[in-house]
Amino acid sequence: MEEPPKEEPPFAKVVGERGLRSRKEGALDGYTLISPLNSKSVHLVNMQGETVHTWKTKHVPGAGTYILPNGHLLRCAMVDDNPRFHGGGIGGRIEELDWNGAVVWEYELATDQRTLHHDIAPMPNGNVLAIAWEYHSPEEAFERGRASDRIHEEGLWTDIVIEIRPTPPLGGEIVWTWRTWDHLVQDTREKGADYGSPADFVGRIDINADHRFDAPETDAERAAREEREKQMQAVGYTGGKDPAADATVADGAKAPDKPKGKYGGDWLHTNAIDYLPELDLIALSTPHLCELWVIDHSTTSAEAAGSKGGRRGHGGELLYRYGHSRNYGIGDETSRKLFYQHDMTWQRGANAGELSLLLFNNGSRRPDGEYSEVEQIALPFDPVTGFARARGAAFGPDTLLWSYKDPEKFLSPFISGAQRLPNGNTLICEGARGRVFEVTSAGDVVWDFYNPLGGEVKPAKQAGNAPSKALFRATRLAKDHPGLVGKL
Repeated sequence: MEEPPKEEPPFAKVVGERGLRSRKEGALDGYTLISPLNSKSVHLVNMQGETVHTWKTKHVPGAGTYILPNGHLLRCAMVDDNPRFHGGGIGGRIEELDWNGAVVWEYELATDQRTLHHDIAPMPNGNVLAIAWEYHSPEEAFERGRASDRIHEEGLWTDIVIEIRPTPPLGGEIVWTWRTWDHLVQDTREKGADYGSPADFVGRIDINADHRFDAPETDAERAAREEREKQMQAVGYTGGKDPAADATVADGAKAPDKPKGKYGGDWLHTNAIDYLPELDLIALSTPHLCELWVIDHSTTSAEAAGSKGGRRGHGGELLYRYGHSRNYGIGDETSRKLFYQHDMTWQRGANAGELSLLLFNNGSRRPDGEYSEVEQIALPFDPVTGFARARGAAFGPDTLLWSYKDPEKFLSPFISGAQRLPNGNTLICEGARGRVFEVTSAGDVVWDFYNPLGGEVKPAKQAGNAPSKALFRATRLAKDHPGLVGKL
């Protein structure tokens, strides 16, 4: 017997017909790429809201989807029934399809030690940057300074970035690796590794940052959290259920007082990656810590594991971080700027060396009420000296370069994204509703589309259950995009 459909939470509901709602003068003419979460098909939609091309694939999406300059589709896809990992955004597979849907390259990384998730970044040299979870047992987490009462029975899934050189039609060579596990700091075990104050090691990640300032959870807070988790699972973002409480712990490791709900194995949940070729920099989004990070790709893998080397001389240490400075010992909860953000992308300024990041600030647990905001932040960057920060201060900026919000109407607590278009407008994907709309710099909506596609398949059990029309992101391609020339 089929399960009854789950009721969608308020932020996923749609009033009125799906499809194109409005199109006004000033919208960028082109095609919008969408990949519904509950579908094996990827579509191009024209400005009238009509589907003009579809790729039919064998797998549901793993999240990120891109069109290459040659018109091929590069996408994350899901490997069913991963042996260990089950978090939202799980993938395990990268595939490249030609215009007609034939798979020309496939790469799989889905073991009980590492698995791909969420996002990829195609590089100019033909390689692909990808995010993956890396498993560490409860015993390993304890040895590295994780507070014992915050070690889940699933251990700790830290994030890594790998650069893959494709070897079509199948497989690839990992030619560069960066691991969060190599850049930790902890102050719980004085004789342990990486001991120190997070404020003294701003380029490292506090292994206890996610819970350090938590007050004991009240019954009301626990009930509210559990209800939110149910809602998020209903729209496919939290992944499958945790293993049973009596599940065997890998490697025979032991950790006392393992929490079952609030702190799972998915520590950082890195959900976006973007590459800046001219400066060889990588930007990452880590929503569980509510931070954006920048790391140096000019290192070797050996240098990326340390704190020396590379163009900036800091190895694999974080060069820049933004969103929640309390994570590195500066400021308090009121200093927090990001609330479970997604999809940051590099933006170049008018002058050489001017950099900014565009991002979707989801707004989950925002203290002044939950609403989403698309934001652009100018980075304190100099091409010669790097990222500036006054001693003892947080990384800037303190103000936004640009933003769009509509607190009464605009909210997607998870998934979602934003794209700056060639005409200066911004394409926004309100993921939970499957809404894609284009706004001008003044905030006027000039194109508004509610996705009518998808819903024909149910994802694997470890991926949760998303609303049938939900979208991870959407991308507008101008009519002169090289991958579309001569095809439409």
